[in-house]
Amino acid sequence: MRVLIAEHDYPLYTQLLKQAAPDIEVLSTGDSAELAGYAADCPVWLGQPDLLATLVRQGHTPAWLQSTWAGITPLLAEGLSRNYRLTRAVGIFGQVMAEFVLTYMLGHEREVLARLVSQVERKWDSRLGQSLAGRKALIVGAGDIGLCVAQFLQPFGVETFGIASSPRAQVPFVEVGGMADLPRLVGEVDYVINLLPNTPATHDLYNAKLFAQFKPTALFINVGRGVAVVDADLVEALKEGHLAGAVIDVCRQEPLPQRHPFWTAWGLLLTGHSAAPTSPAAMVQLFVENLRAFEAGTALRGEVDFTRGY
Repeated sequence: MRVLIAEHDYPLYTQLLKQAAPDIEVLSTGDSAELAGYAADCPVWLGQPDLLATLVRQGHTPAWLQSTWAGITPLLAEGLSRNYRLTRAVGIFGQVMAEFVLTYMLGHEREVLARLVSQVERKWDSRLGQSLAGRKALIVGAGDIGLCVAQFLQPFGVETFGIASSPRAQVPFVEVGGMADLPRLVGEVDYVINLLPNTPATHDLYNAKLFAQFKPTALFINVGRGVAVVDADLVEALKEGHLAGAVIDVCRQEPLPQRHPFWTAWGLLLTGHSAAPTSPAAMVQLFVENLRAFEAGTALRGEVDFTRGY
């Protein structure tokens, strides 16, 4: 089996894949023209959706493409062929995403940033921190990663609620509602954590009307996609006190333009799309499992339904 790797860190992926599956032939390069030449001879591709979308745009298609990202938006661009099987990275981001979310939830309860300001101002800050015990968190996007985040929050005594495409009962969530339940649930929780993918149904979801439903003490954490948030509405909602703060990892345009209002918005912390980096070792392990399933003609983990966009 021939596998094409299109990754910025292709030397590491090549090394790991050759160690994990010595029986396959790996083709990889940092040169885009060479990459296009290899593409025609490789039925299986592994790599970044942005780099691989360029190959598809040039008229190449694999039998199966494994994305190293959880999101596959570049491959869904209008006009691109969808005549192949596509799988996204699943099962490898849960813990690292949960650690990110926990970092900023604990930081919010302990007012870490306010204490740092006090230190800079040489003020003795003896305020008493709060605990996560008894807090309520809404995970908007209760899929693979959302479930893992909920499981990590459990030992801290956090009650978790979820939003999915349709309501369901699922442990450890107190309730998993549908999208119609979002306005009600945001008003009942202390943390709103967005994990939704980029689909037409998730664009501009967090707007002025929804932010007005938040508890004024709530923290909004966006680790899903930037298109879900109406930027100006979030800035205004923070200014008006509709919510206590926001941690924004993903933006509509990245890197964020210098004049964007997020840079100076009150109560908003930017984390530069760093929440859940792909572990090459874990990614290669997932890929090899899927490769064996592909060869055997069995189900692939994380297979994308092009009509749904995830």
